[in-house]
Amino acid sequence: MRSAGYCEPGSTMDKNELTAWALANGWQMLGGCPSLTKPSSPKEAIVRLSLKATVVNVEVKKPAGKWEKVSGQVYAKIQPDPDTGLPLGLSFETIPGFTMLMRDNKDRMTFAKMSGKP
Repeated sequence: MRSAGYCEPGSTMDKNELTAWALANGWQMLGGCPSLTKPSSPKEAIVRLSLKATVVNVEVKKPAGKWEKVSGQVYAKIQPDPDTGLPLGLSFETIPGFTMLMRDNKDRMTFAKMSGKP
């Protein structure tokens, strides 16, 4: 049995593993979904993983406040990248600015922990 957040290369990722991956990589739970926030507004989600029973969708918040699906996949087709652990199949590698936003969120959380801020 695999532990939460660990996924062997070549295997698929389920809802718990995706959530654990996201939380370990700068995402935070906002509104019940793993989310990335604006660098200038760390409490406002702009990207989220909408984890359903059989599929996961990547959604981006439009300026008008409405969520728009930019990619989605069934869990059975999502695999971790063997080098980075990034879930393949959700188009993260092709979404412009995604890796930078994720890094900014992770850095902000790391520095907040170092300074003792929540």
